[in-house]
Amino acid sequence: MSCMQTIADYGLRSIGIGERLLPTTDFTLCQQFTLIGSGMIWNIYFGVFALAAGFLLATVVALGKASNNVWLRKPADWFIFLFRGSPLFIQFFFAYFLFLNLRSSIEFFEPFTVAWLGATIVLFLNTSAYAGEIFYGALQSIPKGESEAADAYGFSGISKFRKITWPTMMRLAWPAYTNEAIFLFHATTLVFFSGFPAWRQQGDALYYASYFADKTFNPFVPYPILAGYFIVLTLIVITLFGVINGRLNRHLPKESRPKIRYRPKILR
Repeated sequence: MSCMQTIADYGLRSIGIGERLLPTTDFTLCQQFTLIGSGMIWNIYFGVFALAAGFLLATVVALGKASNNVWLRKPADWFIFLFRGSPLFIQFFFAYFLFLNLRSSIEFFEPFTVAWLGATIVLFLNTSAYAGEIFYGALQSIPKGESEAADAYGFSGISKFRKITWPTMMRLAWPAYTNEAIFLFHATTLVFFSGFPAWRQQGDALYYASYFADKTFNPFVPYPILAGYFIVLTLIVITLFGVINGRLNRHLPKESRPKIRYRPKILR
């Protein structure tokens, strides 16, 4: 079988298109690159949807934590503490068994027990807590002079937040938020170890890397391929977020614009 035929047969297997049966003998590098790359579709899906929804919730959480109203501040505090204080791996298992119990009495929760929805919700809540703390720190770092200037020009309420507070918060938070986005994509590999079953049993990149490692008894080929895909994904995220960072800071002199630097998190 040629490499092009392998790509045609297995390139979209992770989403149910192409050959259903996995190769069982004579494993080639093309098969490993193709199937692990196919699994990356799910990792990208988890990361993009969790990041997009988490960005909105993180903004709300940051504003809640910065609020003087105790009924807004305390729920935001506890939300951040709960999801930052417990391991993501445990959150996956807790959520899976919670959705499983709810499904037994309420049919509505049936999709929540599958990875495409249940695992995405866990990642969404987790990144919202981390990003919410990042945005809160940025809110606290906004120079008082900017707020006073906005008041002097007659800005108030939503108008002040939209034109002054929110853009400044984003400029201050963006480098740290970029690192959170990178780590979120890396954290999608934990879905493989969680209790959430894959859609139609066709899994993510780590599922295929583990399959080849088990079949060939050689983990030094599939796992470096997996790492290579994530390195490429990381470079793409850094590039995209760097473009946005430049847009946010376009009013500053080039030498004064903050640079995007990847700082790995040792602990989650």
